[in-house]
Amino acid sequence: MIPIIKYGTDEMKRVYGRTQLGNAEFSGAVAEIIANVRKDGDKALFDYAKKFDKADVNAENLLVTEEEIKEAYAGVDDKLIESLRRAKENILSYHAKQRDKYKNEFFKGGEKGKSTLGWIYRPLSRVGLYVPGGKASYPSTVLMTALPAVAAGVGEIVVATPNIKNPLILVACAECGVKKIYKVGGAQAIAALAYGTESVERVDLIAGPGNVFVTLAKKQVFGDVAVDMIAGPSEILVIADETADPELVAADMLSQAEHDELAASILVTTSEKLATEVQKQTTEQTNMLPRREIIEKSLINNGAIVLCDNIDEAIEVADKVAPEHLEVCTKNAHDVALRLKNAGVIFVGGYSPEPLGDYFAGPSHVLPTSGSARFSSVLSVDTFMKKTSYIAYDKDDLLAGADDIISIAESEGFGAHANTIIRRKR
Repeated sequence: MIPIIKYGTDEMKRVYGRTQLGNAEFSGAVAEIIANVRKDGDKALFDYAKKFDKADVNAENLLVTEEEIKEAYAGVDDKLIESLRRAKENILSYHAKQRDKYKNEFFKGGEKGKSTLGWIYRPLSRVGLYVPGGKASYPSTVLMTALPAVAAGVGEIVVATPNIKNPLILVACAECGVKKIYKVGGAQAIAALAYGTESVERVDLIAGPGNVFVTLAKKQVFGDVAVDMIAGPSEILVIADETADPELVAADMLSQAEHDELAASILVTTSEKLATEVQKQTTEQTNMLPRREIIEKSLINNGAIVLCDNIDEAIEVADKVAPEHLEVCTKNAHDVALRLKNAGVIFVGGYSPEPLGDYFAGPSHVLPTSGSARFSSVLSVDTFMKKTSYIAYDKDDLLAGADDIISIAESEGFGAHANTIIRRKR
């Protein structure tokens, strides 16, 4: 049974204790995989695919073919494809609006106001998306990673996934315009995307969730390639008062608990009555759900109901947890939502449940976890854009600032820097 704890007690360690990435003991194994793929390329990649995924992959069958795409479409119900397309429309529309803000800007600057400064935005040229295939299959992840990249105008989008047996993943890739789907997964796929092999061209950025090996691999290749984020297990925090429906609050908490045993589901409430009713509902509903065993372990190990005296305490708890998903089910929910500082996504009101964001509303469901929402953002068009500064100085402006530049350069011991300015003063 999910425990009820009181705000301000030592038991709050249960709520605040999540770290960004556990299982660091696997770091050495991941480093070895990356090193071998860098050294041996395709050979290491295919050997690991056979070892870990029991997949017979080689240079000839590494990429999903058009025939396999056609077979995938034939294996998916037409109504499901239509649902996928409606979700695609919402997601693409949402992110297309973000693209509008990326305008190149130029303005007058310099000491004399004769020069031009500014910035230029460009989408990344090539990105690799990882679609996991472990305890659950996530065709929705294809939509939630590929469509923001499409909206950004990325030149080429490729996907790596060990889970081509799920036809809906291939259909989702095709619907998003992904032309290359590599049949590999795990840390070896991350290494191949980051550094390239004979059959895999390296990318500029790797995005998408994965297990601990994938996450550690992303962390280790960062710097040689960009990554979207270093994500941990899924989590939800619900702020609710006496106006909330305990049946629905419990259902929303369980929607995250079923991800895996490490997922966290937390209710922060000002109502003792709601707390006890939600506790009862989580038990009753869990008994009726197909992933019961996973949910029970998640709730016992990582779940909590926090009882607060007022909404200010509830907001304080939420901001300190900085959850991946945050639901606000209170009076004046919009006002409460605007007071919150740290969350991957905020769902406002009783008719905005977390699965709406997972599949359909529009914002990406790839979100910062384990408190990293304190400094990280949701995957979006921003993830796939880069900004380049623009400087076009006039001679008079340069000479007006020359002595200052020389002074600063010489104070740092960089005579060659000063020299470039001195020579232009002659």
